[in-house]
Amino acid sequence: MNKLLAVLVFVGVPIVLIGAFLDWPKMIMFFLCCLSIIGLSGYIGRATESLAIVSGPRVGGLLNATFGNAVELIISIFTLKAGMVGIVLASLTGSVLGNLLLVLGLSFFAGGIKFKRQKFSVHSARYNSGLLIFAVIVAFVIPEVFSMTMNTEQTVSLSIGIAIILIALYLAGLFFKLVTHRGVFSSTDEPETEETEVPEWTKGKSILILLLATVAVAFVSEQLVHTFEMLGSKFGWTELFIGVIVVAIVGNAAEHVSAITMAMKNKMEVSVEIAVGSTLQVAMFVAPVLVIVSLFMPQTMALVFTWPELVAMVTAALLVINVSSDGESNWFEGLLLFAAYIIMGIGFYLL
Repeated sequence: MNKLLAVLVFVGVPIVLIGAFLDWPKMIMFFLCCLSIIGLSGYIGRATESLAIVSGPRVGGLLNATFGNAVELIISIFTLKAGMVGIVLASLTGSVLGNLLLVLGLSFFAGGIKFKRQKFSVHSARYNSGLLIFAVIVAFVIPEVFSMTMNTEQTVSLSIGIAIILIALYLAGLFFKLVTHRGVFSSTDEPETEETEVPEWTKGKSILILLLATVAVAFVSEQLVHTFEMLGSKFGWTELFIGVIVVAIVGNAAEHVSAITMAMKNKMEVSVEIAVGSTLQVAMFVAPVLVIVSLFMPQTMALVFTWPELVAMVTAALLVINVSSDGESNWFEGLLLFAAYIIMGIGFYLL
């Protein structure tokens, strides 16, 4: 696997550079960009896994979610620059659905096949449940409801206000979890490991790789965005489907790989932190930042989703809250989440 990632990065990225210079066909560039981003995401995952061993499960999961979402944030900024606001909003929806249903579902399933019952912090599950209800149901649904009786300028003003509140609350939540109430979240039922893990890379090397990979992702992402119009015309895909499925899966490849790997190692605390923590970061930090960034772009983005997107995200949040509230997971719960993702994917494809 590591050799394959090396090929995707050290061969894929230079080929993308050459293809961009020579103006290769968009279809070829799309696949090259996707493969390169997946390879770079793999390196981001390995670097954050090394940092997780040094920093602990919660900080490690936060780092993984942050750098994993950095990929999507970069893709979204270039997409906003191209004026494709619909794809950006859809990719945010896809991230929420992908992390909650696809990533967490496959993590529960893969870990449950190997271990009959896996445990994670009940305190973290309750904390995440509260934030999921607030971020998805309150912060996303409310703007859509109020926008029905508002003009465009008022809707944008409402979105900016909500964005500022979300960012402030997200930072306050990190302070609460990692500083003032750190002891509460450290008192978990996570299984004790019999041997001490040695990180693959040192702390300094991991940080350097994260920075270099993020820079490379920025370049490749810009090339990927240029292929979106071709995808729509070639396959008849809507902006909604491209954003919800294609951009979300490619942009969150790092979390996908890392969360499932951690679950198979019986590190459900890290796995859940990556999947759910990434969702919360997308909803409470990435989305608000994009609203603010869009003020400097050709087209401003209001935090208003379509009703199919809202219903899908609310359903996903409630389903995850229900299956994770006991602090335990098994393969059937994972299959349940994955099946919900497939059903929603078919719906967005046919929409």
